[in-house]
Amino acid sequence: MTERRLTLPIGILIPRAIRRQAAWSAIGLFWVLMGLVGAAEAVAFDRDLAGAADIPGIPRFEGSVIIGYRVSPFDETLIPTGPWETGSGSKGWTKTVKVSGQRTRIIYLAPRNASSLEVIRNYQRALEELGYEPLYQCSGFEECGDRVDRFYGDAANGNQLTDSHLLKHVYSDTSVQEPRLYSARRQAPDAGGQSYVFVFAALQDNFADSAAGNRVAIFFEEVLSEPMRERMVSIEAKAMAQGLSDAGRIAVHGIQFDFDQATIKPESKPQLEQIALMLVENPELKLYIVGHTDNRGTLEYNMDLSRRRAEEVVRTLIQSYGILGERLKPMGVASLAPLTSNATEEGRGLNRRVEIVAQ
Repeated sequence: MTERRLTLPIGILIPRAIRRQAAWSAIGLFWVLMGLVGAAEAVAFDRDLAGAADIPGIPRFEGSVIIGYRVSPFDETLIPTGPWETGSGSKGWTKTVKVSGQRTRIIYLAPRNASSLEVIRNYQRALEELGYEPLYQCSGFEECGDRVDRFYGDAANGNQLTDSHLLKHVYSDTSVQEPRLYSARRQAPDAGGQSYVFVFAALQDNFADSAAGNRVAIFFEEVLSEPMRERMVSIEAKAMAQGLSDAGRIAVHGIQFDFDQATIKPESKPQLEQIALMLVENPELKLYIVGHTDNRGTLEYNMDLSRRRAEEVVRTLIQSYGILGERLKPMGVASLAPLTSNATEEGRGLNRRVEIVAQ
């Protein structure tokens, strides 16, 4: 006779098990239930999350799989440029760059035989070959900061991609080993902004699904920052003349140039008109036209760029507004006289300017 076996529902199996082992605690029963549910919902991490994709142009570590993915058309975040604060009262990164724009976040699971060192070095090499400039990198808790994994693990930091238990328990508490971090930036291909990236790789466990544990998880974030919209109002002729009388110089932000070029943008016309009017109303006035840049790039390059921009302003005032060339002298000082720190995009935007100085 053929033996038949009946598959009983979970609800029947559990009570029998309890009767056989009455000493089980409530906690033990809870984990049995969780284990049974987990077995029913186990995920085979052999394919990407539906709808997920790599960031265009940036390769993934070979053999890794996407398990978390989110794209925000416009968002603001902090890209780390220093370690995580240490100690029980830590509040976050010690140094950051605040960026806004299209934000993409991905969580990859690396193959089981991969180390965090191998992962981060591959990303570093690939990104630098694509033209990214390093902002910060570190290895281990001593360099990166005690409990650096809290940037993701603590939901209050806003980096967890969904409410799913699987993604909540990436970098499960106390399970993280060998953390490594790399952040970088490059000018976006269309020169309309910058691409900032932040990569975090660490060996970790996952309390929600063991198949996602005991392997390196990779948090990859990119922000395509939008250039700051120029909202500087043109300074009128009388105000400029007064500024020169009071301080001998005045910063002019209403003259704008194409990125990395000495070409004056059309929207600079109102400011140029006011400079020309000031010179007409004050026929004895002679000016230095001084170009300033931020600190990106070499000093030698920026000295040349700032000088060429000043020369272009002088040329425009002579050719388009009839100002005598003997009244204008172009100078370039690169980043040697900043108005504020170059640590942020806003600061760099203020430092990129033309100043008019009384001779």
